[in-house]
Formats: sequence, C-alpha cells, structure tokens
Amino acid sequence: MTDYYDSHDGAPADDTGQSDTEHGMTRRQLMRHAGWFGGAVVLTLAGGEVISHIADSQDAHAAAAPAGSGALQFVQVSDSHIGFQGPANTDVVGSFTEAINQVNSLGFRPDFVMHSGDLTHLSTAGQFDQVKQMMAAMETDRVFTVPGEHDSIGDAGRAYRRTFGKGTLGDGWYSFDTHGVHFIALVNTMSLEKLGHLGNDQIDFVRKDIAGLPSDTPIVVFSHIPLFAMYPQWGWSTDDALKVIALLRRFSSVTCLNGHVHQLFTKTDGNITFHSATTTAYPLPKPGRAPAPTPQVVPARQLKDALGIRSVGYRQGDRELAIKDQRLA
Repeated sequence: MTDYYDSHDGAPADDTGQSDTEHGMTRRQLMRHAGWFGGAVVLTLAGGEVISHIADSQDAHAAAAPAGSGALQFVQVSDSHIGFQGPANTDVVGSFTEAINQVNSLGFRPDFVMHSGDLTHLSTAGQFDQVKQMMAAMETDRVFTVPGEHDSIGDAGRAYRRTFGKGTLGDGWYSFDTHGVHFIALVNTMSLEKLGHLGNDQIDFVRKDIAGLPSDTPIVVFSHIPLFAMYPQWGWSTDDALKVIALLRRFSSVTCLNGHVHQLFTKTDGNITFHSATTTAYPLPKPGRAPAPTPQVVPARQLKDALGIRSVGYRQGDRELAIKDQRLA
C-alpha cells in the first residue's frame, strides 16, 4: 500500500473552482504555461561516484542500487502531464505507465518515490485522481510530490493540495529525514510571472528547518522549476532561489533535483549540485534552440529515447549521492 506524505500539520485551502477557455486555460495562461514541464527519475549511489547519463535498461539494472543493507534508494519521477493531448505524445498515460513499470523492474524496492511536478496538464480533479491511482501501483512504501505550474491552473493549487497536500505547509512545502539525509520539498510554481518564485514564508521555513542540522548532514532539495539560472529567458530559473542557496552553503553536500525542463542537465556550484530530470510525457527543445519551450514532435520510434526515469542512492558515510538516468526506450 502506498502512503502519501502526511507528517506535518497544516490544512489545505478551500477550493474555489474557476472556469477558463478551451482546454481549461485562458490565452494568457496558455502563453505563460506552455512548454513548462518535467521528468521521471531514479537516483543511486555507487562508491561515492555521481552517475548522470541516459543508460540502457541492462546497465541501469546492473548499477541501480548500492550494495549492503541500510543504503538509501529512491526514485524521482516528473512531468507526467496526465491530461495532455497533442501530437508530441498521443498517449501520456501509456508512457507514464511504462515509467511506473520500469520503476517496479529496477531490481530493488525504492524507499520512496518523488514526483517533482506537473503531475497533471490542466489540474482537474479527475486528472489528479488518475495520476494518484497510477502512482499507487509503484512498489514503494511512500510517495512524495511537489506541484508544477500545470498543477495550479485556475485555482492557485487548491485541487493539488486536496489530493496531495495533506500535512504540508503553505502552498505545499515540507521536509523529512531518512537514512541520515535531510530532504526539503519546495514549491516555486505558485506566485510566478515568468520565473519561479519561493516567497519569504517559504524561505523562512527553510531557515528554521535547517537551523539545528550539523553541517555534515547531506541535504537533498526537490523543486519543480530549477533553483539555478538554467535559461531565464524561458522561465527556467527561480528569481529568489539565491536566498535559499545561501542558507545551504554551510552544508558539505547539497543535491538539488528538479523537473520542468524535460531534459537532463547538471550544474555544480561549489558544494551544491543541480540535476534537471527528463520527462515521461514529451521532449522540449534545448535552451535557445527554438523560439519557445513548446512540446517537440519527434518520430514515434524516437520518442522513448527522450523520455525516462532516474534512480538515486546513498550510503551513509559517503559524501555524494549517485544518480543514474534511464530512458524508456
């Protein structure tokens, strides 16, 4: 049975439904939200070496999990966009199902699965219910989520929080600890114009949350939109992320995992490493190689090469998390 995160006190906001134009979005919302999506991921630690590349299935099985008991093994999935209809992927339910099956075939049972946003495409109650039922099929004890901007269309995230926000704070942020690692799940998709935005309340939450942690505590941060300036022209950045990054500088090992951009990208800045994930829905262009970050149509036989999951692992005593990305093909 899958348990959804519920270890903090906090009540979701009341719903105020709002009708929009075709497909549930106004023209302004469509222009603002088009192309902002994410990916599915599993991370693993192998001898302290960070691995981040698209791998064939057989390679992923071989290096998926660190040996020995007590090792942390989890999976990140992102940007399933349940409800999307378009030529870039005519069956997002089918591709997300394949990703779930892949998670269940990794050769180990993940300690938890994290979906890093854009669970749905239009944030309807039916779409949230569908993706929750689908994720219940993943063979893990716990499922965590953070919202993407597509999970807050027209209602400031109320429908998302009714389904996935039990026990979270504010717009849906929270933290938890397991296997000696401190995890922080942030929401940077609610108060945004172009760039992601965290806000003072959430930054204060992070400050208080980490205040008592020793500096050698491994930190993992989840968000939907990148916390670094990957490509601000397309909104692929968070305008006040540096305030949180400054708080994390004292820790020896910080890993930030995001979705939103539908492609693999890694950046290291001192003690902090950022990893963007690929998607289970459809590819987006590389930064600057198209007029806008809109869904890319590729030959059907090539679509699964652009989709995938990521596995992550960590063994206490190692400094780094090990990350391995696996395509659906």
